[in-house]
Amino acid sequence: MSYTGHARPGGPPAVRELTHLIVNKLSVGGSWDNNAYVLRCRDTGQELLIDAAAEPDRILTTCGDGPLTRIVTTHRHRDHWRALADVARTTGAITVAHVDDAPAIDVPTADEVRDGDRIRFGQCELEVVHLVGHTPGSIALLYDDPNGQPHLWTGDSLFPGGVGKTTSPEDFDSLIGDVERKLFDRLPDETWVYPGHGDDTTLGHERPHLPEWRSRGW
Repeated sequence: MSYTGHARPGGPPAVRELTHLIVNKLSVGGSWDNNAYVLRCRDTGQELLIDAAAEPDRILTTCGDGPLTRIVTTHRHRDHWRALADVARTTGAITVAHVDDAPAIDVPTADEVRDGDRIRFGQCELEVVHLVGHTPGSIALLYDDPNGQPHLWTGDSLFPGGVGKTTSPEDFDSLIGDVERKLFDRLPDETWVYPGHGDDTTLGHERPHLPEWRSRGW
């Protein structure tokens, strides 16, 4: 079955096979519909997990033989790291988060990253994109596929239909500005977006709505 970007809560992972990378998307946490992404380097088998959100047993089953080398938390909100302690303890994987959100995550962060840093697993590499607004240390992760389109994991900073929730006009202005400048102005329409909750989208699908988002303020 072709990859659609939809994963059912409690269901099997949605699997996308790229030339050098395999993407496993899990919906965990029941009604929270948090997405956890297990990325596997095809050349080495090494894995990276984006957001150990909940249901550690399902995440560990999806990881398989791995080895799982790193766990990246996209931001400080607890619903994105409730399974982090269990998965990190079981696998010994290095925990990764932005320096500005790491102190608010109960599990110690071994690798505190900043905008532009690179995270490598096997022969694959992700670029850290710092997006301020949903939280001070929210990040997106960019995989620039050498044989295809860019792929972008956005946590709670960008979804189908808008940017993530903010709590003040200043935070919204910061987030929409970062999303426009660092994502839409830089990356092509075919860039595939994997959000922290719900179904996937592309930058091209969302781009025409940017003025509407700015006008409504959320």
